[in-house]
Amino acid sequence: MENTLLIVVFVSVGVLLGFFLRIFIGKLNKKSAEMQAAHILNDAHKEAESIKREGQLLAKSELYEMRNKFEQEKDEKNRTLQKFEQRLLQKEENLDKRILTLEKRERELVETERKVDDKEKELRERVREVEAMKQREMEELSAIASLTEEEAREIFLEKVARDSREEAEHLAKRVKEEILEKADEEATKIIVEAIQRTAVDTVTDHTVSVVALPSDEMKGRIIGREGRNIRTLQRVTGVDIIIDDTPEAVTLSCFDPIRREIARQSLEKLVVDGRIHPGRIEDIVQKSRKEVDKKIREEGEKTIIDLNIPHVHKEVVKLLGRLQYRTSYGQNVLNHSKEVAIVMGVMAGELGLNVALAKRIGLLHDIGKAVDFEMEGTHAQIGSDLAKKYGEKPVVVNAIGAHHGEIEQESVFAVLLMAADAISAARPGARRESIESYIKRLEKLEGIAQGFKGVEKAYAIQAGREIRIIISPDDVDDMNASKMAREIAQKIEGELDYPGMIKVNVIREKRYIEYAK
Repeated sequence: MENTLLIVVFVSVGVLLGFFLRIFIGKLNKKSAEMQAAHILNDAHKEAESIKREGQLLAKSELYEMRNKFEQEKDEKNRTLQKFEQRLLQKEENLDKRILTLEKRERELVETERKVDDKEKELRERVREVEAMKQREMEELSAIASLTEEEAREIFLEKVARDSREEAEHLAKRVKEEILEKADEEATKIIVEAIQRTAVDTVTDHTVSVVALPSDEMKGRIIGREGRNIRTLQRVTGVDIIIDDTPEAVTLSCFDPIRREIARQSLEKLVVDGRIHPGRIEDIVQKSRKEVDKKIREEGEKTIIDLNIPHVHKEVVKLLGRLQYRTSYGQNVLNHSKEVAIVMGVMAGELGLNVALAKRIGLLHDIGKAVDFEMEGTHAQIGSDLAKKYGEKPVVVNAIGAHHGEIEQESVFAVLLMAADAISAARPGARRESIESYIKRLEKLEGIAQGFKGVEKAYAIQAGREIRIIISPDDVDDMNASKMAREIAQKIEGELDYPGMIKVNVIREKRYIEYAK
């Protein structure tokens, strides 16, 4: 009985538990369903928002594309309008040019008509002069009729001689002008061709070098205790070392460019090294001297190879390398020698001469300047002696010695050398002349002209490339004026050294002035 009661109790409890459990599970399922529904709604909202954003982006993209297309069409129309405007402007410019051309032609026609009128007046004047001459001839014939046969013959011969001299002078002047014109035209063609094929540089003269220092304190180390360092430097290099108030710089002065270069390299190495004392100075100078000698040899060999000049003595190669450090009136002598070699080669080719020989002469013509600090004589004479010493041909030796007119020219190559040397030296920017020598040259040029009888005034103009001479018309006639111009030019050639060519311009003018009151 009790067991049955327990069973009933347990069953009841189980039923109740099952009922409550079902109710609890139902609530859980309801809550889960609500959460799932909320999740679904949330996903739906998110998807709706995403679709909305995609729609907006698509709309914006289409709007952007439409705007770009509109802008492109607008730019295309603007370019079309600009092209149209440019065509209109071009047509307007062409019309202006045509108008200017027509106006110019109209002025030319007016000028031509004026010249025709002037010619007609001149012809009428000539006719009157001829009639007057006929009248004078008739008067002279009338006078001659009363003379003896001998007197008439003398008068006639004197007149024929005078007329013949004038005619011969005119003829000689015209022939000379024609020959000079043709010669100048051909020479200009050859020279222009040579110059166009020559690369040139503008250089400046210097006899000093400046070495930069890291600080002014380095000057004291260069001087050394009681000046022993600077004395050693000057002794072993042969260069004057100037230490002044110039900040962070030392000046090296020497007319020998090789010594100056060795001193410059040595001092720069000593400054970088920092160990400055007499023993170190001698070692560095010796090392720099070897480096400069090597560079000289390499520069000479490079020059020979660049110009393709064979069989050059090794000592001549060294002399060419030394020219790298030599300047003349501010022009680097090695570069000048290269230019002369190229110009001579071009002119020789135009004239059908030996191009290789011409280039060789041009390159070697100034080798005397490599050692003119060490030897007596002009650089042309020294160069000629060196060329002969090292086995160059007689034509080379003569051209080098004669390129400044110190000896007689024996070949056409000597003439070409003088022309090529003048081209390289006289081009703009090639050389610089000191003001003292420049003034002296102009004064001597004017003095030569003023030394001739009948010269009133003489002016050297265009940096001495032209001498303008005013002569007295009462003392010098036209024939003698032409003769005086030739004589002055010849005297300038013989007495004056100058680059290029000097124009002698003789002016004979006579004026008659009266005042109407």
